[in-house]
Amino acid sequence: MKALMEKLEHLLELGGIKKDITLLVISGIAVICSLANVQPFPFDIAWAAIILCGVPIILEAVIGLVTAFDIKADVLVSLALIASICIGETFAAGEVAFIMQLGALLEELTVAKARAGIEKLVHLTPQTARVLHNGKETVIPAQEVRVGDLLRVLPGESVPVDGVITFGQTSINQAVMTGESLPVDKSVGDEVSSGTPVSYTHLRAHETGRNLVCRLLLEKKK
Repeated sequence: MKALMEKLEHLLELGGIKKDITLLVISGIAVICSLANVQPFPFDIAWAAIILCGVPIILEAVIGLVTAFDIKADVLVSLALIASICIGETFAAGEVAFIMQLGALLEELTVAKARAGIEKLVHLTPQTARVLHNGKETVIPAQEVRVGDLLRVLPGESVPVDGVITFGQTSINQAVMTGESLPVDKSVGDEVSSGTPVSYTHLRAHETGRNLVCRLLLEKKK
């Protein structure tokens, strides 16, 4: 039974977002035609929305119940779809199926956009850092920077770890964090975040071992 559920789940994932959009467009047209009483076929055209959008919802509900006994919105929507069909409310069933699948698609697009943004932040974080010891500069992996190390960031480079400016002034491009279009001026004592491009300055590390993304997530959980 579990193998069958896995095959069904794989079948539902085929085609990705493009398939979902195509089915939604067809279902939306069918629902509108049914509402306008345009019936080119001997049966209610809302059945197209029920089959294209409703059947996947019912299958996902069955898969969740069988594999993990997961009772969620899909189960309740499936019951509503079946009840609507049983009492002859074909249009209502098609409408519910279309709206639920539209909501699922919007949620999926939002999650994909957020995931892409997080991956972009991770890739922006430098892999090396310029550490100053007794006036000598050494390039080491950013993961090896310790709290209290004095770092040099050259013009056009990005801050390798979160830190505090100890010498000079600079402008920080914080667009990846705040969306600000213009750089923000920073001076001695100001904090800077990992992954943000800067001009010339020195800074002393005060937080290492966690990249920018992890720090943001931890602050949100507090």
